[in-house]
Amino acid sequence: MTDLNLTNLLLDGITTYGVVAFGLTLLLGALGVPVPGTLMVVAAGAFARQGTIDWRAALLAGLLGAVMGDNTSYALGRFANGWIQRRFGRSSAWQTAQRRFAQSGAVAVYATRFLFTPLAIPTNLIAGGSGYKFQRFFTYDVAGEFTWLVLYGGLGYAFGSQWAVVGQAISNYTGYLAGLAVVGLGIYCLRRYLRQRQVMPQRMPLVAVRAQTI
Repeated sequence: MTDLNLTNLLLDGITTYGVVAFGLTLLLGALGVPVPGTLMVVAAGAFARQGTIDWRAALLAGLLGAVMGDNTSYALGRFANGWIQRRFGRSSAWQTAQRRFAQSGAVAVYATRFLFTPLAIPTNLIAGGSGYKFQRFFTYDVAGEFTWLVLYGGLGYAFGSQWAVVGQAISNYTGYLAGLAVVGLGIYCLRRYLRQRQVMPQRMPLVAVRAQTI
């Protein structure tokens, strides 16, 4: 099934079955099924303006579906936590990643709900696998998904019949942002690795001197 056929099928489902189909669509997207979630949110906003669906019910159904999907992938990460700890727990890189996620995980969870959306599922898995507190994850997950629904649904409502153009532009925009985020993370990790390589030779002579004095 082509992307266009899938999009048309989902749109027909929302117009026929209403907010239930909308919530299920966002649930599938949050579970990793390649559905155009952001486009559906924009479309739902336009449909709400046309009176096809009620915006309050759509907001509730969409929030419920997206949050359920996010928490499922978080639970998968938490379920695999024991294996992850046995495999990587003693690694200094993993321990550093855990500390950094504990410090800035709230920003990562919130931002990947509506800005860097392609990175949402990896973030959920990392949060669960690193032992990030569920209460904090749930709070920022709900806040981020609510922002996503209100922001893009509001754009669909505002632009009405032009929602398809707006939705496609947003989908492309978030894809580019996710790509830039991955590249930026790779550059950051490379620079950190090179700095560590530069520091290690400077420490070696000190170890050698101490060994000789003993």
